[in-house]
Amino acid sequence: MNKFYGAVLSPLAGYTDMTFREICAEHNALMTVTEMVSAKAIYFKDKKTEILLEKSPKENNAVVQLFGDDPDIIGQVIREKINKLDFDGVDINMGCPAPKIVKNNCGSALLDQPDLAYEIMKEAVRSSNKPVSVKIRKSIRGVESLEIAKLAEKAKVSYITVHGRSREEFYEGLADWDYIKKVVEAVKIPVIGNGDINSYEDSKKKIEYSGVAAVSIGRAAIGNPFIFDEIYKKQKGLDYQKPSDKQKIELAIDHLRRNVQDKGNKQGILEMRKQFVGYFKSMRNSKELRNKINRSLDLEEIIKMINEYALELDLLDN
Repeated sequence: MNKFYGAVLSPLAGYTDMTFREICAEHNALMTVTEMVSAKAIYFKDKKTEILLEKSPKENNAVVQLFGDDPDIIGQVIREKINKLDFDGVDINMGCPAPKIVKNNCGSALLDQPDLAYEIMKEAVRSSNKPVSVKIRKSIRGVESLEIAKLAEKAKVSYITVHGRSREEFYEGLADWDYIKKVVEAVKIPVIGNGDINSYEDSKKKIEYSGVAAVSIGRAAIGNPFIFDEIYKKQKGLDYQKPSDKQKIELAIDHLRRNVQDKGNKQGILEMRKQFVGYFKSMRNSKELRNKINRSLDLEEIIKMINEYALELDLLDN
């Protein structure tokens, strides 16, 4: 099939914190990527940014993602900060569609600015003692990103991740895997495809069609780190058992405990609410459970609620 086994955890603002990345790594994620980090925030020593640069020792292939529009600042930040951290690579974000990012000429705003994009990539590669990659989207303002992909290769970027939607599409509609295939055929460096991967079957079909080296998964992994195990094991021909509802509930509780340990009680609980949506998906009366959980900030009370729910579903021993 492909030379890489498994799927990459895509960077997702507000989701791919150290706790979640650690759990995905334990479930055979090929690589984990941090939430995107502002190069300027690191440059100006913003204390809140430091937490985004934390890495779990259980992440054996972790990449830090930076965004910015100043090549000199990106280069300096990589030399003086990122090179000293225990990450395995640096990814430059040129794909984020968020209005506040694009307004500041970062993320996907760079896709129709080839000269600036090239200078950023070239400076990142020159400054880094780790492999440098770039994340792009299909297009912005009607201009496709193919030139950026070719410039990434020229700048000696190690690989490219392509999200098959335009900036204007955000996450709506279907990802354009024809375009991802077009990028694969235009460059010699590895390309990772991103968009609409929800199962091993999705990954197999899209890898075979487009020729990408691997796939990257974002939203489908929320509350569902099992997807990495599924893709890794099935690609390698290993036995894979679909997780039971009991296993999903057990991991949800484990994730909650780790989140509280890493972030404190209130923040750890609040940030788990969006993960619970994935963990309890398709389970009977799970919406009522989540409504109850969302009214509590008491860790043990929430765990009790979840265990009582599991008992109602006959998932735990009495």
